[in-house]
Amino acid sequence: MTLERNIGDAERALGRDGKTWRRLFEPLASRWAEFAQDILQPIFRVPRHPWLMARFGPHALMPATTFANRHFREARTKALFAGMAAHSFLALDEMTSAGVGMVLAITAHSVGWPIPRGGAQAITNALLRHFETLGGSLKTSSRVDQLEALGEFNFALCDVTPRELLRMAKFAGSYSRILERYRYGSGVFKVDYALSSPIPWRATDCGRASTVHVGGTVEEIAASEKMVRAGEHPERPFLLVSQPTLCDPSRAPEGKHVAWVYCHVPNGSTVDMLPRIEAQMERFAPAFRDCVLARRVWSPADLEARDANLIGGDIIGGATDWRQFFLRPTWRQYATARRDVFLCSASTPPGGGVHGMCGYNAASIAVKTFS
Repeated sequence: MTLERNIGDAERALGRDGKTWRRLFEPLASRWAEFAQDILQPIFRVPRHPWLMARFGPHALMPATTFANRHFREARTKALFAGMAAHSFLALDEMTSAGVGMVLAITAHSVGWPIPRGGAQAITNALLRHFETLGGSLKTSSRVDQLEALGEFNFALCDVTPRELLRMAKFAGSYSRILERYRYGSGVFKVDYALSSPIPWRATDCGRASTVHVGGTVEEIAASEKMVRAGEHPERPFLLVSQPTLCDPSRAPEGKHVAWVYCHVPNGSTVDMLPRIEAQMERFAPAFRDCVLARRVWSPADLEARDANLIGGDIIGGATDWRQFFLRPTWRQYATARRDVFLCSASTPPGGGVHGMCGYNAASIAVKTFS
């Protein structure tokens, strides 16, 4: 089942659930610019558009399975929503898991799920070029283990998780203890592929989607995610698959393709999930292995070795369950127990994602504090 960007096309494709889908998501998708002002900001503030948040909030707090079963009748619609909700890294019967699915559905219809031409590095390069036009300069490839090593500074914005922040700076005992108790979520086991051809999906419509959720029914996806949250490794894991060369051929030699796949695993897992990932791929794309020219496997430990923020393979900066949803990572959010140190990582609101708002929000508060 594919999710069409045009909500009219989506309504027609979803059959009996089409009108309900449109009723749930069009009012928020059509006013994305306003809605985003509230959901991408700190949680503890009066919303600028309360009626939009009133449409979103009660649904967003639900478990994803409750939301899907309450609103949809078709198995394929439930599975479609479950795949988006699984981006939460929560079991789908946990509160707030529906919120992530809703936001992804809303953005799919409002701005799409874009692929940066040339790879994700292109986003960073564009930001750096803009920063330089403003007169800024940036020093890279210089590890900072202690903030004091930087010398005198007005304030520091730290794009790190609580564990790394505690390693870099000293704080009052009570604040340090709160950060020490911060919990990390499930990790990922990731595989990068070089392919001789596009993935041979059994469902041909998947061959035109830059992102594919592989998991079967809502029940299968929910069972997989629940096992991971319980510290187990599913035989048929839910997979998130990206096929960037369908939209951006520049990422591979002519006629060839790249893809990456990951599944969720318990934090710090040492289990080799490659056979299970490829068996799941073969289930939905027969002869997938025949297309593989090369692969690079990333365990949770490999990911953390590459980026110290990815604790145990957690790529979203900490568990997103309701206990850490409202206090992420503490009631101070971006501010810390030191007036000159601010936190701006995915461990702060609005959490993980390619939106840049953690840094924007933290910088706004820091500038106000020192202006």
